[in-house]
Amino acid sequence: MGDEERQEENQQPNSQVEPTETSESPNQQEYEWPKIRFDVPPHRTYHFHKQFRTGNPNNFLKGVKWSPDGSCFLTSSEDNTLRLFSLPDNGSSDQVNAYPSVSEEDSYAAELVVSEGESVYDFCWYPYMSASDPVTCVFATSTRDHPIHLWDATSGLLRCTYRAYDAVDEITAAFSVSFNPAGTKVFAGYNKSVRVFDIHRPGRDFAQYSTIQGNKDGQTGIISAIAFCPTHTGMLATGSYSQTTAIYREDNMELLYVLHGHEGGITHVQFSKDGNYLYTGARKDPYIMCWDIRKAVEVVYKLYRSAEYTNQRIAFDIECSGRHLGTGGQDGLVHIYDLQTGQWVSGFQAAADTVNGFCFHPFLPMATSSSGHRRFQIPEDDNEKLHLRGDENCASVWSFAYDINSGEQS
Repeated sequence: MGDEERQEENQQPNSQVEPTETSESPNQQEYEWPKIRFDVPPHRTYHFHKQFRTGNPNNFLKGVKWSPDGSCFLTSSEDNTLRLFSLPDNGSSDQVNAYPSVSEEDSYAAELVVSEGESVYDFCWYPYMSASDPVTCVFATSTRDHPIHLWDATSGLLRCTYRAYDAVDEITAAFSVSFNPAGTKVFAGYNKSVRVFDIHRPGRDFAQYSTIQGNKDGQTGIISAIAFCPTHTGMLATGSYSQTTAIYREDNMELLYVLHGHEGGITHVQFSKDGNYLYTGARKDPYIMCWDIRKAVEVVYKLYRSAEYTNQRIAFDIECSGRHLGTGGQDGLVHIYDLQTGQWVSGFQAAADTVNGFCFHPFLPMATSSSGHRRFQIPEDDNEKLHLRGDENCASVWSFAYDINSGEQS
C-alpha cells in the first residue's frame, strides 16, 4: 500500500461533505448585486509576485479562482503549487487603497500552500464551500500521473483521492475536474471519456461514460474543460482538445449536440447566469464564442482577445449580475464585454505579460487576475538570475467603482 493510499484510509472518515439546503452563503442571501462601473478603471487593491519566485525565478501563474463564499482565492502555478490567499476583512472599504500600485513586496503572504508532485492540470472549489463551516472548505485538483486529490482548504491536508485506472490497471490522470451543482459528484475529463465519482465514496469506484458513439460520432480527444448549467437544468458542457464542445445531460451523460467552430483545442467553457448561453474559448484562437444552447445552430457573436499564439489556458469569467464578461490575453490587457450586445465596453492593463486568469468576486465589485508564461531565457551561470518586473508572473486583486440604488460609490 502506497503512502497516498494509506493517508487516504487514515483520513477518509473526514471526507464527508454535505451540501447545504441553499447554494447561497449568508453573505449572498437577500443581496443586491452591485452595478459595476466599467467606465472607471479599477485600482489594484492587492498584489503578489515575490512569493511565486522563491526557489525558481521563472515560475509563473497558470490560473486563479475565487472561493464560492468570496472569502479567499486560490492560485495555481508552474511549480506544481497551489496557494490560498484570504481576502482581508472580506474586502471592506478601508482596505481599498492599501496597496494601490505594484511594489517590491507582496501585499501579504499566502495563508495556505499546497504542493503537488506533478503539473496541475485543473482545480476547482467545492460549490457549497463556506469559511464558517470547515467541513465544506475543500477543493479538488487533477495532476499529471496522479489521481484526483481533495484538499482541506483550512489545514492543507489531503482529505481523500478519487482514482481512475486504464486498461492495464494503471492510474490515469484527469485533464479537467468539476463538482456538479448539487455538490454530490466529481466529474472528470479523460481521453474520449468522462468519469463520475461519488464524493462520499473515495477510491476507485466510478461510473465511466464514453464521449464517442459506436460509429465514431460524438466528441473525440481529451476532455479538457467541464462546466455545469447554473440554473439546475441538468445539463453540462465539455470542451475537448479536438476543437469541439459538447452538451450532455448530467444524469445519464446522454449526448445532446456537438458544437464546432474553434480553431484550437477548447480550454474553457462557461454558461451564462440564466443558463441560456454558453461561452467557449480555445488555445491559439483569438475569439470567445457565444452559443445559444436553445438553438445551437450557429454562433451568436464572437468576443476578441489576444490569444492567437499561445497554448495556455486563458480563462474568462462573468460578473455576478451576469451582464458583463471579462477576459485576459497575451497583451496583458483585461477586456470587458457587454453580454447583451456582444460589444466591447472597456479594458485595462493588468500585467506586463500574458493574463491567463481573470475571475470576478462572487458578490463584491472586485476581481482577481493571474499572469505569466514560460520563458526560455537560461542564465549563463548560477549567479545570473532571470530578472522580472513586479507586474510579470504575478497575481492582483482589483476593486471596481460601482453604483447601488443610484448612489454612486467607488
